[in-house]
Amino acid sequence: MTSEPAAVDGRAARWSGQHERRRAQFVEAALDAIAEHGPDVSTDQIAQRAGVARTRLYKHFAGAADLNRAIAARAVELVTAELEPVWNPQGSPMEMISTAVSTHLRWLTEHGNLYRYLTKRSLSGSADGPDAVTDVKSSIAQHLSALFDTYFELLGIEGVPAEPLGYGLVGYVDAAATRWLERPGDVTLDEMIDQLTRAIWAVLDEILARHGIALDPSDPLPL
Repeated sequence: MTSEPAAVDGRAARWSGQHERRRAQFVEAALDAIAEHGPDVSTDQIAQRAGVARTRLYKHFAGAADLNRAIAARAVELVTAELEPVWNPQGSPMEMISTAVSTHLRWLTEHGNLYRYLTKRSLSGSADGPDAVTDVKSSIAQHLSALFDTYFELLGIEGVPAEPLGYGLVGYVDAAATRWLERPGDVTLDEMIDQLTRAIWAVLDEILARHGIALDPSDPLPL
């Protein structure tokens, strides 16, 4: 008699683990389907990519909203991993800025359909789950704000609110990059990276100049 609860618990644990593995597999299939079919991908297309019937898919998700939440959460993980150079900046100001901009733009060009999928659901105002686009932008902005605070203190700069600056620069890059992604025209990826990098440095250089500080953007910053 004493062994029955343990057996039940063991079955429950195995089912829970299998359930989570299947959910993860279906989310990866959804990402592949989004890449193939675009932001308007249907649940049927996701199920087809996963090799299961739609009803089988929903045995692991509590409806479309739950599936969207899982996709958004996975997207945040992927973007955060891709943005590793942004979390650990090194080199000169221009190198640091260029690396951050380049990482962001290259991720957008490689995962454009996923970004459009997330943005579309964000703009819809639905409560389908976390706003992955906003989450990622906020994470970058908060990180930049902390970085600006550190360097402003190191350089003896006072009275410059780092948080509005961080959020403002992230908003600028995101808006410009999103527009370029939709209508690149004759502007190449490298040209876009260079344009945004120089624009961001111009903002920072103006702040430094107002405080009597002249930095060569090609010289490494102290850590």
